[in-house]
Amino acid sequence: MSIHPSAIVEKGAAVAAGCRIGPFCHIGKNVRLKAGVHLHSHVVISGHTTIGEQTEIWPFASIGSQPQDLKYAGEETRLEIGARNMIRESVSINPGTAGGGGLTRIGNDCLFMLGTHVGHDCTVGNRVVMANHASLAGHVLIGEGAIIGGLAGIHQYVRIGEGAIIGALAMVVADVIPYGSVIGERPKLAGLNLVGLKRRGVSRAEISEIRAAFRRIFEADQPLRVQAETLLKQENGARVLQILEFILADSGRSFCVPKA
Repeated sequence: MSIHPSAIVEKGAAVAAGCRIGPFCHIGKNVRLKAGVHLHSHVVISGHTTIGEQTEIWPFASIGSQPQDLKYAGEETRLEIGARNMIRESVSINPGTAGGGGLTRIGNDCLFMLGTHVGHDCTVGNRVVMANHASLAGHVLIGEGAIIGGLAGIHQYVRIGEGAIIGALAMVVADVIPYGSVIGERPKLAGLNLVGLKRRGVSRAEISEIRAAFRRIFEADQPLRVQAETLLKQENGARVLQILEFILADSGRSFCVPKA
């Protein structure tokens, strides 16, 4: 364990073996740093916050500070960040609120580039990448392996499916299916994230199956849910089934769809 003399670690904080806390960091009394966490300098971690093993945080990040929600009244809520995340300069991540379940949760192996923001009560899966200054409003769900482009904004309660990619500057106000590709300032679904599927090692045959299902879902005259229910009765591969179940799950949002 290495703690710079200028750092403040409040009484009650739990700092595990192998942690490195750089100059002028401030660690609150209810913070838990697991083994191997590295805080470069000027990092502030507060609230009931847990940082997972080998996570690295760069200067001027604010982690676990009070949610940006006017209904928040000081109740005890939590932030849980997984292992091996890279949290770059000036990132802000807020804990949950009582109205949203009280928990913001970040998975493992994510990259949060400079100036990104994760709002209260969000759930972010493993291996998610958020590019510079992308922001998640409250109650957002980001599936595993999704990529959020620079300066993109995700509206509250929106779901971004596993493996989806959101283009830079997009303002996303509707759910995005797993493996979907979204572009535009008021974005439309541009197709599938084919590059991401190939990087995952998905076979050409399975990609063809996903593309066929995509066409049937979005080119039909029937509503999305009706078409998804029809396809669900047929034999489907695991990733097509994932898309259908995502469409049929309860959600208060509409869906990003292709341009007419």
